[in-house]
Amino acid sequence: MESYWSDAPDFKGSKVSEEWVQTNENVRLRVITWTPDSPTSEGVVVVVPGWGSVFEGWRALISKWSSRRKIVYIETREKGSSRIDGRMTKSDFSIERISSDILRVLIHYGIESSEVDWFSSSLGSTVLIDAFNRGELSGRTSILLAPNAEFKFPIWSRLFIRSPIPKFTHSLIKRLVIWAIERRVKEEGQKIRYRRTLLSQDLHKMHLSARFLMGYSIPSDLSSISFPCAVMAASSDKLHGMEKALKIVDSIPNSVLIEVPSNQYAHEDSVLTEIEEFQTLA
Repeated sequence: MESYWSDAPDFKGSKVSEEWVQTNENVRLRVITWTPDSPTSEGVVVVVPGWGSVFEGWRALISKWSSRRKIVYIETREKGSSRIDGRMTKSDFSIERISSDILRVLIHYGIESSEVDWFSSSLGSTVLIDAFNRGELSGRTSILLAPNAEFKFPIWSRLFIRSPIPKFTHSLIKRLVIWAIERRVKEEGQKIRYRRTLLSQDLHKMHLSARFLMGYSIPSDLSSISFPCAVMAASSDKLHGMEKALKIVDSIPNSVLIEVPSNQYAHEDSVLTEIEEFQTLA
């Protein structure tokens, strides 16, 4: 599964670059950038994918989008591509540490957050909402796909999350988690993405990340977010839930809901219609 965390995809109409960016003295993150040969719009799109997400799940969307806009794709520290020196603890995977990493990546590339069109998913959306609300990051616009207001792990999994996990059990646990998720997820494309994602993970990082996330929820008051945001969600996405998405829309001033046919649709190039319509009107 190492191939999921290396070899930046090269797409027609753009130039690609892959780099491990130092975000503090112990952490380096994999960042992929695409610069279009003939951009259709100014400014940069920063993509922050979901919990453990591998690039393959975003290939269809990015392959088309990269010929239109400059894209910076950040793989956050819980993913298998991150390079973390020394002993890790759950605090290393806090929401604040992840958002600080994102800020450091922007500084590395000389990008002002207020000029960014953000596109994020799942944990990536949660991290950005938290950072926007605290004023650590800003944006020109932000599309937040399937944000998690909280992380409610199944009761049976909480014992695993709280306990040490011997390395020889990692493979079995991954398959158990895949089985549990596939019972909840109805969309076939979403099942395939999650299966591929989970099998490719560094379980030690994911375990520590889950320990932190189990006790986290986003603030109920998000009134300090002052730039255009849209929450993208699908009623068929039972894992994230439309009701929770609507609560977040109600909490962010002047935000809107972009309803899509499915979570899988939001990973395909067809969703560029909804994305570009929102970014143009904002």
